[in-house]
Amino acid sequence: MRPLVLVSNDDGYQSLGIRALRDALATWADVVVVAPETEQSATSHSLSLYRPLRTRAVEPGMFAIDGTPADCVYVALHAATRFLPRWPDLVCSGINRGLNLGQDAFYSGTIAAAREGALRGIPAIASSSDVNADVVRVAKLTSRLARSLYDVTHGALGAGPRPGPSVVRNTPLLNLNVPLEWNGKIQKARLGARLYEEDIEFRLDPRGREYLWVGGPGVRHDPDPGSDTDAYDRGIASVTSLVLDLTSRDDSPLTESVLAAVLSLTD
Repeated sequence: MRPLVLVSNDDGYQSLGIRALRDALATWADVVVVAPETEQSATSHSLSLYRPLRTRAVEPGMFAIDGTPADCVYVALHAATRFLPRWPDLVCSGINRGLNLGQDAFYSGTIAAAREGALRGIPAIASSSDVNADVVRVAKLTSRLARSLYDVTHGALGAGPRPGPSVVRNTPLLNLNVPLEWNGKIQKARLGARLYEEDIEFRLDPRGREYLWVGGPGVRHDPDPGSDTDAYDRGIASVTSLVLDLTSRDDSPLTESVLAAVLSLTD
């Protein structure tokens, strides 16, 4: 039996990236695509809890849902065999049209789709590239990374759709970024820091009512050896291992000091 890969993204089912990724993965795996009906960039890990969702079959093995990336993976995994013939071996998200470096990881719908799979104990990859990168080349790299991840983890993480908490905490979640002038190299990296123009622009509509746009168009980063932003500057594709357990590993006594101060307070 060939591996089964669930593919999603945040650019929508019509994006060139998701179709290139599907075709690359299909050389060694069975692939099912469940992706947003429209672009859902920067929706992070939101789920649509207060409105109904609609789904449709676009073509064999490809479905569109009018929800977020996390919605798509959640629905695909928990709708019995409506979308997937069985529990998938991998979740791949992308290829995102644009990089997801540094703190982009907190906002990215691409990463959220992969994370939703990892939260269910399924090894997952989020793949992003420069908007002008060769998407077919990036898809081939993503497919090779996915195949390697499958080979390394197959049979090692337990079976079935409901693994134990220790398995989920340690489920691999990889974030791949490929620069425009990729030199063919790939390396492990940690998250860097991207500095955006954090502007709020207020405008008036034709009826004189105020509205606003969030965020400015510019972004930069400073030199930071070992980071994904540094790898980008050097033309190297980076792979960052993300964690599901957000508990701080810092040994600082800050939390204990804060709690001690709370206990010392009187009403």
